[in-house]
Amino acid sequence: MENMAEEELLPLQEAAAQVPTPAPDSARVPAPAPDSAPASAPTPASAPAPALALAQAPALSPSLASAPEEDESKRHISIQRQLGDLEKLAFVTEGDFDSANSLNSDNLDTGNKQVCPLCPKEKFRACNSHKLRRHLQNLHWKVSVEFEGYRMCICHLPCRPVKPNIIGEQIFSKMGAHYHCIICSATITRRTDMLGHVRRHVNKGETKSRYIAASTAKPCTEILKETDTDVQVCPNYSIPQKTDSYFNPKMKLNRQLIFCTLAALAKERKPLECLDAFGATGIMGLQWAKHLGNAVKVTINDLNENSVTLIQENCHLNKLKVVVDSKEKKEGDDILEEGEENLGNIKVTKMDANVLMHLRSFDFIHLDPFGTSVNYLDSAFRNIRNLGIVSVTSTDISSLYAKAQHVARRHYGCNIVRTEYYKELAARIVVAAVARASARCNKGIEVLFAVALEHFVLVVVRVLRGPTSADETAKKIQYLIHCQWCEERIFQKDGNMVEENPYRQLPCNCHGSMPGKTAIELGPLWSSSLFNTGFLKRMLFESLHHGLDEIQTLIKTLIFESECTPQSQFSVHASSNPNKQEENGVFIKTTDDVTTDYIAQGKRRSNEIITNLAKKQKTDVSTEHPPFYYNIHRHSIKGMNMPKLKKFLCYLSQAGFRVSRTHFDPMGVRTDAPLMQFKSILLKYSTPTYTGGQSEGNVQSASEDTVADRVEMSVNDKAEASGCRRW
Repeated sequence: MENMAEEELLPLQEAAAQVPTPAPDSARVPAPAPDSAPASAPTPASAPAPALALAQAPALSPSLASAPEEDESKRHISIQRQLGDLEKLAFVTEGDFDSANSLNSDNLDTGNKQVCPLCPKEKFRACNSHKLRRHLQNLHWKVSVEFEGYRMCICHLPCRPVKPNIIGEQIFSKMGAHYHCIICSATITRRTDMLGHVRRHVNKGETKSRYIAASTAKPCTEILKETDTDVQVCPNYSIPQKTDSYFNPKMKLNRQLIFCTLAALAKERKPLECLDAFGATGIMGLQWAKHLGNAVKVTINDLNENSVTLIQENCHLNKLKVVVDSKEKKEGDDILEEGEENLGNIKVTKMDANVLMHLRSFDFIHLDPFGTSVNYLDSAFRNIRNLGIVSVTSTDISSLYAKAQHVARRHYGCNIVRTEYYKELAARIVVAAVARASARCNKGIEVLFAVALEHFVLVVVRVLRGPTSADETAKKIQYLIHCQWCEERIFQKDGNMVEENPYRQLPCNCHGSMPGKTAIELGPLWSSSLFNTGFLKRMLFESLHHGLDEIQTLIKTLIFESECTPQSQFSVHASSNPNKQEENGVFIKTTDDVTTDYIAQGKRRSNEIITNLAKKQKTDVSTEHPPFYYNIHRHSIKGMNMPKLKKFLCYLSQAGFRVSRTHFDPMGVRTDAPLMQFKSILLKYSTPTYTGGQSEGNVQSASEDTVADRVEMSVNDKAEASGCRRW
């Protein structure tokens, strides 16, 4: 054996003697270790250096290293397809793995004994093959996590950094068991956590093949267009669990409402400091900057790095300059030089929304987080400027619509149940949370409008600074008494004294005629108006000006609802002076000169304008719309055909009540009539089912008692007929 070893070394020595010593600058061979001496000629002792270098390579599975498509993934040795592949790692006798892989260095001296490739020698010493197989099967293979034919076995090597524990004077490091993720190479300690980690990868579409392809090639994107604004979106852009930059096409109505709000505010004063706190793709901020131009200074923020990159790309796509930390991005300038012109500047930030709103002050803030927005309300009202606007979009409709009542109690601190007016109840819950947050910052609010649709609840408020406004706002948060039998409701009276019988406040008499407790207390809720008629008219003007035809019907419905008038009595008249807009009977000047005076006159002059505006708006309290609405199908009479909704609105109006339709419910009627009067008018103009082709006009001429008698007689006749059949 010694002669054979000498014969193998002779050709290596002769080849090394023929190769001259290379110069330091022209060295192309792999660099030696830092502590090694400069090599002049190899010696027999240094001949096995290539073998040692191969032995110190990263620990890869032999079965995985043989596959060319899996070389790039570089999976850990604990990830194998079969138990036999894991056993093959114990038969390495050419050299030992390095200390980074923590294999036993005594492998050559153990003879027939073998070491565990996934355990250090302190935990499991070398043993026979049958014992090693039992150890690998019970300790590593049975508790593995399977994914696409691979098994991620538990690993006891010191791959995961663990802080040393100090006990007395002894310091030792605990070897923690963990799993290696096959997709992202993360280390997870518990098996249940590893299963959830892999499940999240699957939900995002990050499988093995997709992850390897994404590392080499850029994922394909799609360009969508909305209101003349191009936006680049990622795959699965409409599924929040599968993308970082979520884009929901169903929220187009929400974005257009907020755009009209900002456009109406820009007529009052300019330039406006605007913030889109949760940018995602940046579509909303891009629309502001592209269509409003120099009237707004837009800031788009997002905490996700991928979303920030996507926002910057979308800015270049729409020929908008990106400003990062008050410096224009050079790459963006090069792109804009090739385009036609610069349409505006957008500042893109990457930080937590609460931190950003604490650091800077804005005139307009839009909050649209994924779920509830109560965690960001305090920061939004901390630095909002006076007469600024805060818009809040809440998408946690399961809790707001009383499907998860415990979540509503946890987030909003209110008690709710499922009612016929649950959508307006949700809007008043969000407004109450906004009002409490503003009052904590010594600010009051004026609700401009509140919208509750299928996918979201949108609340837009104007901020009024000062403790007086905060106190007035806090007084408008009250509890609601709701009858569970007849759906009658009324806000509790003001005062701190405890009433002996709260049921007396309800107009109905269900408590006296029904056994047990019939009413429930809901809230706290916002008890004042949900709409500002003047501001809604200005929004309608802006929607006509910018060609937003899809929301004009909704805004008109909101105006009908705020005035509580039928649509036939409503008409929009343009103001004779284009520089004035009417809001609650108050004309607001919107010229640039007045805006300049507003900014330049100082704090005293601005406070006088605010005080006068607040006094004028208090004179219009009597025109507030009645709270809540009734569903005409919910209160229909059995055995009667109801009149058409438009005719029923006319009947209520002829009876002397204020009435209008509502956007919360297509079959809802907002009126100040009590429920008893509502039902009596509905019964009066309903047609009995058995009359067949009887005209509606003849029934209208009949009195309420006559119709009731007819119904009672028909019921008695049916009872007698059934009695005769029984005999």
